[in-house]
Amino acid sequence: DIFDGSPPCQGFSTAGKRVLDDPRNSLFREFVRLLRGLRPKVFVMENVSGMVKGKMKLVFAEIMRELKASGYKVSARLLNAMYFGVPQSRQRMIFIGVRDDLGIEPSHPAGWSVAVTVRQAIMGVSNVTFNRPLATTASRIWAAARPGDNGDCIRKGYYRDAIKVQPDRPASTVPKVLPGTGGHMHWAEPRTLTMEELRRLASFPDAFQMTGNFTDQWARIGNSVPPLFMRSIAQHIRSELLP
Repeated sequence: DIFDGSPPCQGFSTAGKRVLDDPRNSLFREFVRLLRGLRPKVFVMENVSGMVKGKMKLVFAEIMRELKASGYKVSARLLNAMYFGVPQSRQRMIFIGVRDDLGIEPSHPAGWSVAVTVRQAIMGVSNVTFNRPLATTASRIWAAARPGDNGDCIRKGYYRDAIKVQPDRPASTVPKVLPGTGGHMHWAEPRTLTMEELRRLASFPDAFQMTGNFTDQWARIGNSVPPLFMRSIAQHIRSELLP
């Protein structure tokens, strides 16, 4: 009925070097190969917003051509997880395709929630896994920053990956790589957010267990499609697109 996948996105990500011929930008061809072999009624493909910015638009156009040539009507839209119950502003490109012979136009779910704030999300969390104390650079940024600020508060372009979260807004996007400068830091306590808090920001249930060390688990949060976001997409497909 449905084929869902997320070809690795690091080649498109605005957090990286965005090299046009990065071999990772061609991994969508493996998705297309599987799509043509499986011929599901509907497919979903997720990637970062960076694929429709600047020179990467050329790759986006090629992806759309290949997906449509596989025998599907295809719609692609930027959606932000923060409008689907996730306390994190995380914009992603969502491709939805419906097989040509079904005669159904692809569509995307509408946002259904008001923004969930960091404070609301982590209220009552039971913290067990604390990150190491802030390094010297992160401590300096934390001391100078107001909630919502990053290293720019000290000097423009200075360790922007060290962010003091703003408690009354959704968190900014959690990246794959845990920054050595502190990453997402608590607004009232000089520390990086705990894994329990990060799971809440990504909409994972408290009981969900991740393996590996703190850095490994951070990477899984950073790479993930937030569960509440994906559930909204799946529910839309089940009710509106699957015959």
